[in-house]
Amino acid sequence: METILRQIHSLLIKKGKTVAIAESCTGGFVSKLLTDLSGSSRYFTAGFVTYSNQAKIDTLEIPAKIISQKGAVSKEVACLMAQSARRITKADFGIGITGIAGPSGGSLRKPLGTVFIAIDSKDKKVCRQFRFTGTRTIIRKKAALKTLELLKRLL
Repeated sequence: METILRQIHSLLIKKGKTVAIAESCTGGFVSKLLTDLSGSSRYFTAGFVTYSNQAKIDTLEIPAKIISQKGAVSKEVACLMAQSARRITKADFGIGITGIAGPSGGSLRKPLGTVFIAIDSKDKKVCRQFRFTGTRTIIRKKAALKTLELLKRLL
């Protein structure tokens, strides 16, 4: 993971781009990773850990109707989280992550390990659904690594 972090670090600095992130199931882990290297203040603007539905509504201004209709763990909410993080901070890239890390909370429609990752920029918007396996810690780490991989591809 250190290699991809160094690559992202270099790319963001070289391109003069900024990132803001809104995390739910990863609980701030991606923000921690993106700020591990010295000099990250040049590109990391803010991280929001909006774990509850109310935090998504109050902090990120996600419409309550969308959360109730689609669920907090949905493509729509992940995309809105990314857009809100970008809009609020005026960053070049906004990232939204929402999912079910477990061990409880899964359902037949959205099983344990379901994670949506969205990245929003002026030029590109990506939102992907993943199904990770493993313990809560492993699912969160896999979601963080996949987020970094998606960001690197966009850079």
